[in-house]
Amino acid sequence: MEIKEIGYLKTSFPTKFGAPRQSGVVSSSSATLIFNEEYRSPESLIGLEKYSHVWVIWGFSEAKYEEFSPTVRPPRLGGNKRVGVFASRSPYRPNSLGLSVLRLNGIEKTEKYGYVLKLSGADMMDSSPVYDIKPYLPFADSIPEASGGFTDELEDFILDVEIPNELKYTLSYDLYRCLVNVLENDPRPSYIDDPSRIYGFFFDKYEIKFVVDAKVLRVVSIEEIKS
Repeated sequence: MEIKEIGYLKTSFPTKFGAPRQSGVVSSSSATLIFNEEYRSPESLIGLEKYSHVWVIWGFSEAKYEEFSPTVRPPRLGGNKRVGVFASRSPYRPNSLGLSVLRLNGIEKTEKYGYVLKLSGADMMDSSPVYDIKPYLPFADSIPEASGGFTDELEDFILDVEIPNELKYTLSYDLYRCLVNVLENDPRPSYIDDPSRIYGFFFDKYEIKFVVDAKVLRVVSIEEIKS
């Protein structure tokens, strides 16, 4: 079977580090789905505006491995416990496909790209390829009594985020709100816990640096990346 790339996503995460671990965890994380020219027919979107959410099938473009591994080490298990690859959402899998449910905020017509989808709850790197989208159906896709495997046993990782006043106004309101959501969900690997270590990642056009001590994350710098 040949799988075709129908478009790609524009997000605020140019690198893997810092991107939310699951879709919907950071509800303010926005994305724009831009269709490749071959798939820009407005007819293909007729009726989509009636749905509040969509499934997005996309590619882990940075997930590279030499050979198949039947087990992986999920970061949320501390990085030293293995589970089966098919019992995880690891990007390192036989076909590096991601599956995310995102809120559909609107369909916009642009001069350069035709119609694009405005989405939120994104957990993808910038420029991730998209292979398909399908509407989310609450009556079929929502199963409240479902069990979550090892994730049901994990503790709450929410951190208190402190950003000095002189840094808060570096970002727009929407970017600031998204950044706080990303940080409070602790972007660090679970097996690293060094209060003296300065962590850093790229977010939109900024480099964010922070430290974590116990349950408090403190941002130490927000610097605009010079092009």
